[in-house]
Amino acid sequence: MTVISPLLVGLCDDAALFPPGNAPLANAVPDHFGHERSDHAALVGLFVFPAPRLGELPAIVAEQDGQTLAISLTVPAGTAAVPAALEQLRTIDGVVLVAIEIGVPEGQSAAELFAALDEIAATATGVELFVEVPRDARRPEILAGLAGTPYAAKFRTGGIVATAYPDEAELAAAIRAVATAGVRFKATAGLHHAVRNTDPDTGFEQHGFLNVMLATHQAAVGADVEEIAATLADRDGTSLAENLAGLSAEAVDALRANFLSFGTCSISDPLTELVGLGLVLQSSAGPSAPKGPVALTSIDEGPLA
Repeated sequence: MTVISPLLVGLCDDAALFPPGNAPLANAVPDHFGHERSDHAALVGLFVFPAPRLGELPAIVAEQDGQTLAISLTVPAGTAAVPAALEQLRTIDGVVLVAIEIGVPEGQSAAELFAALDEIAATATGVELFVEVPRDARRPEILAGLAGTPYAAKFRTGGIVATAYPDEAELAAAIRAVATAGVRFKATAGLHHAVRNTDPDTGFEQHGFLNVMLATHQAAVGADVEEIAATLADRDGTSLAENLAGLSAEAVDALRANFLSFGTCSISDPLTELVGLGLVLQSSAGPSAPKGPVALTSIDEGPLA
């Protein structure tokens, strides 16, 4: 039996279709349903699906014995591409749209973005809208504009080149901005491991998803950017796990109300790491994850498209 605590519920969005996993759709969808039926199901978030591939979805969903696929739809082309994607989705049976993750194309102003989001929200009632906040001069205005709205932020935390990885100070400032403003956020790409590490193949400095979780808690209780950056740089997995495990129920609720999830092309890899760090308990070894300390393995949602 696997015990998933409230700290981890819904933490791992299933981005099996994205790099470096690049799972075939015919495998990724049934595998996702398998995770939803497993004893670690509580760890699993939404199935992340790219809008440019919607045409492939009807055939594979029709083969799933009536099971309903809840998705978060990524639309890297931006708000202008969302209406057509929504229209296409309405023709697909067996799919429930829960969230849309929207890119901000070069040249779109913050004012134009929010006007378009309001139009989308009016036609996509009950669907969570995420804005992938760009790493350019528009970021402060967009982050400020998200405060007080129903919209959430999405931060890219890595990619296939070194420049795709924000350093500790940049990510700390972003986390502090959303945590203090009450803006919910998720992360994508670059969170290859639970704990901060240096990739042995590329030499890239990679953020850990446990570091991001603890940093979010610290930001919400008043830590400054320097303190948050230090937490993001921490490579002591045991200490990070102990600090998170020691949070009160109220602090856990507040943390997860801020940091909603991150995309991973493998559900079993973060599960294995969490077992190794003692944050997920298993009564016996099972096929999804071994007991005891384990070597860390790579996970990454990769680019949106």
